[in-house]
Amino acid sequence: MPTVLLSLFGLMLFGGVVAVSIALRRSQLATVARGRLFDHVASIDGTGVVDTTDTFSVRHRRSRVLRRYWWIGIPIAFVMVGLAWLWFAIPWPYLAAFFVMILLCAGQIDAIFLQMRIQKLEQQLADSIDMMVAAVKSGAGLQSALESSVKQTRRPWLTEAEQLTRAIRYGEDPVEALGDLSERLPLESVLLFSQTLAVNWRVGGRLAVTLANVGRTVRDRIELSRRMVAMTTQARLSVISIIVVTYFIGSLIWRNDPERMNGFLASSIGQGLVSIGMLLQAVGTVWISSMSKPRF
Repeated sequence: MPTVLLSLFGLMLFGGVVAVSIALRRSQLATVARGRLFDHVASIDGTGVVDTTDTFSVRHRRSRVLRRYWWIGIPIAFVMVGLAWLWFAIPWPYLAAFFVMILLCAGQIDAIFLQMRIQKLEQQLADSIDMMVAAVKSGAGLQSALESSVKQTRRPWLTEAEQLTRAIRYGEDPVEALGDLSERLPLESVLLFSQTLAVNWRVGGRLAVTLANVGRTVRDRIELSRRMVAMTTQARLSVISIIVVTYFIGSLIWRNDPERMNGFLASSIGQGLVSIGMLLQAVGTVWISSMSKPRF
């Protein structure tokens, strides 16, 4: 009987890990597909040979602002699980559940830092647009207004804006430079900003009024995102509270009857049930976090 239960638990654990991996992979692919506005392509001349002499004709890689570092959780998980196995001789079902929980937590932490970087960049973009509007109203041209706004901003938007102005200053087509900016930063606010400048560079128009509307739109998006995060905070705290209460009840039971609790945790049934519960808690945390993200 214990062998059958262990085999059943192994199959359930393997299926759960595979399901979580597929869900994470699909989520990552959906994010990349949604965010990738243009394909990264090299400039090809008439003979079909890639021209490497023009450094600005080759599309740049995606900005460091959008880089993901969730993979750092893999070596951390291996180290922590290995230490737990060496020092405390924890059974393998708990170690497997612990490993998956560390990976999911690393992905959530990485997503939080990514969202913080994006919000900071969008806020700096809105401030830069306001400075451009003031410069245009005072009589400056589009390029000079763009360069003057870059001098007043900070990283991470400073790096991207300097690359844009440097490309234009060195003779690249402004529309292509703006398209390159949209490729490096596939965000809706950056796309709106790039398209507005590209259209004005091609056909002209009332730039001050258009940029003011773009800046207002970007700030409205930021405000809406903050409101949605504030509204979903209750759901996040509820999930965290339920998880904490579960372990608190388990510690109370162990304190009142440690022998029976140790026997349950050492048995195959107890190991299977507790490990599955830990995995479900981790998956539920990722699920509620994904549902709480603003999508607009």
